[in-house]
Amino acid sequence: MLGYYIECSIRSLKRSKGLSALMVLALSVGIGASVTTLTVMRLLSGNPLPGASDDIYYPQLDASPDHKDREPLDALDYKSAVDLWSAKRADQQTIMANSKIKAQVADGSVRPVMLPMLATTADFFSMFHVPIAYGRGWSSAEDDGRARVAVISHDLNNRIFKGRNSVGESLRLNDTEFRVVGVLAPWRPSPLFYSVRGGRFSGGDTAGFYDRPDDIFVPFESGIDANSEAFLPFTCWAQPPASGGLKAAPCAWVALWVKIEDKQRVAEYERFLSSYAAQQKELGRIGNADNTRLRDLMGWLEFNNVVPRDVKIQVAIAFAFLAICITNVIGLQLAKFLRDGREMGLRRALGASRGDLVKQCLMESCVIGSLGGAGGLLLSMVGLHIVRQQPVTYAEFIRMDATMFLSIVVISIVASLVAGALPALRASRVQPAIQLKVI
Repeated sequence: MLGYYIECSIRSLKRSKGLSALMVLALSVGIGASVTTLTVMRLLSGNPLPGASDDIYYPQLDASPDHKDREPLDALDYKSAVDLWSAKRADQQTIMANSKIKAQVADGSVRPVMLPMLATTADFFSMFHVPIAYGRGWSSAEDDGRARVAVISHDLNNRIFKGRNSVGESLRLNDTEFRVVGVLAPWRPSPLFYSVRGGRFSGGDTAGFYDRPDDIFVPFESGIDANSEAFLPFTCWAQPPASGGLKAAPCAWVALWVKIEDKQRVAEYERFLSSYAAQQKELGRIGNADNTRLRDLMGWLEFNNVVPRDVKIQVAIAFAFLAICITNVIGLQLAKFLRDGREMGLRRALGASRGDLVKQCLMESCVIGSLGGAGGLLLSMVGLHIVRQQPVTYAEFIRMDATMFLSIVVISIVASLVAGALPALRASRVQPAIQLKVI
């Protein structure tokens, strides 16, 4: 019986080729637009640390003396960050700060360039599952000893060392020589979660959160020693001193991440964070001891509105457009089914039930939906290709995967059933006597 319904549907569509093509085109365009924007949205809102993000947390406290915002600052002052990191109350912890630094190969064979550098601590690599192609990260002892060691990115290694194992080579960062102890394998978390800060103040412009990782990673204190004047504050609550860098400045500029695998210990860390803030308030260093937070990684990204606002708007517009396309298909199918009323009246007169007519009409809608889904797949591939050509930092992430392919199938089925349900019910009510009377 299913084969019969399919055969009837194909015959019916062939009789109205122009109308059928118009319905297929409407669904194709609607599905293509919605899937393209949904794919972009899904990839930008994905988990940058699958399987590990639930154990990663971002502590915050209000270090300013009179900060009245509902939320604490997105970064910590130097003393608070170092105190919390040094307490070792989590399974792992790392502090970090970004800056640009002048870098060149120590032998002068490559011209100096300004590169992004992350000053961080030893746990960074294991906490965030950073892949290392050659060598190693540095140790806690090298953190404490302010060792002049560096790990460089895969891209930088390709640019200045032609992709070879460069462990043992030397880099001159400003006027300080650092020894390369590790080279990363290709690594591109999306978004670049460890640098996410200030998203709620960005006015929706969060595309920078999808930048490439830093090119150079060095021990935290070593990085400050080599580049102290280049670190920039997230914010300050008083005028920084004219000299001396940010260590003693009334500024928030250091990020702290912690890893806590036991969920029961998360509450313990929250109490420790509150206790530290209360202690610092008694010392007169901070003004609001009650304003502390401990968000997990995905909660932190959501808090910072990481997905660009224009992408969210485009998704809403695309699905509204799909709804309009489905509405148009409903109208076209209703007109077509009513035009085929004589055939349906004949089938009723020969004994077909209303249910049989509904099944035939829905099968015709499913055929249209299948063709529309195939067209939508082609249009979405074209749309994603166009997105990848745009000058945005997240362009290279955009691709079609199995999940989004399945979504096209689901959207096609749902759209065809929605578009065919009302016309099918209306067409099944045809009166055989009226349709078959001789004019």
